[in-house]
Amino acid sequence: MAIMITDECINCGACEPECPNNAIYEGGMEWAISDGTTLSGQFTLENGEVISALDKNTPVSDDYYYIVSDKCTECVGFHEEPQCAAVCPVDCCVPDPIHEESEETLLARKEKLHL
Repeated sequence: MAIMITDECINCGACEPECPNNAIYEGGMEWAISDGTTLSGQFTLENGEVISALDKNTPVSDDYYYIVSDKCTECVGFHEEPQCAAVCPVDCCVPDPIHEESEETLLARKEKLHL
């Protein structure tokens, strides 16, 4: 499953530079699939929506750091554990129950994001 950041986030920013997929954004910041990836052109999100990889999308949160689930791989293929959770001083990086995914799905996403 993807990781999410709860509203207990203190906006310290420790998680953002640790993400190998650039899936973590400061609250209020727009996100794009192409941020920190090798993608361009059209990209299909997990919900089936097709967007341009360069499109800037609405922030998931305006108040605290957030993780774009379509870019999160739980660090599978990069590290032994999610790095955001490992460095979070208040333990607000937790599994997202809405986005439960297998290791195979997470590895496939990693390959899709990093051609």
